[in-house]
Amino acid sequence: VGENILIDTPPELRLSLLATNTTRIDAVLYTHEHADHVGGIDDLRIFSLRQRAAVPVFAAPRTIEFLRQSYRYIFDDHVVPLPGTSKPKLSLHPIEPGTEFRCGPAEVLPLEFEHGDTPVLGFRIGRLGYLTDVKTIGPSALAALAGLDLLVLNALWWRPHPTHLSIPEAIAAAQAIGARRTILTHLTHETGHAELAAALPPGIEPGYDGLTAEVPG
Repeated sequence: VGENILIDTPPELRLSLLATNTTRIDAVLYTHEHADHVGGIDDLRIFSLRQRAAVPVFAAPRTIEFLRQSYRYIFDDHVVPLPGTSKPKLSLHPIEPGTEFRCGPAEVLPLEFEHGDTPVLGFRIGRLGYLTDVKTIGPSALAALAGLDLLVLNALWWRPHPTHLSIPEAIAAAQAIGARRTILTHLTHETGHAELAAALPPGIEPGYDGLTAEVPG
């Protein structure tokens, strides 16, 4: 039995967790502080209650500061829930790009990427790479991502975007990284799943809600 490591808490998190029958969250990794990646943080409440322990949260210092300010009711110990009520219990752990850390049984390597004016973290966990909201992938990151079995990579749409990889850019990045399998995420309504799947080269496919993928140990 392994551990459930969640990456980001988007606004629709509760629905996603119900759909996948997720009953335990052992840790959360945050890529960055934009609303579509943190807005569902309160949905962690049930897990800290059930597990009777704070859920560890790992993020860059700037993201931790954002969470402290934006969700003061969670992180300010002076905000005490009234009897019969509750709030999420989360423990914050700052991480730095390029410095590997242990998350349960897994060794996690955070890597920093450009996302407009906001730096974002991607993660390498064993032979899995997870990169979302990145715009460029430099030589050092390419080297750190060598030998992946599975890469999850953002791709917004076919035309260029100032802060996200376009689909053509994502294809080029995926081919440069050379993972055995690449799943594109952060897609939009502009591209139908079947249409995109037919247009992608071998080894690269569009993701979809509820998709599961196995990475060899």
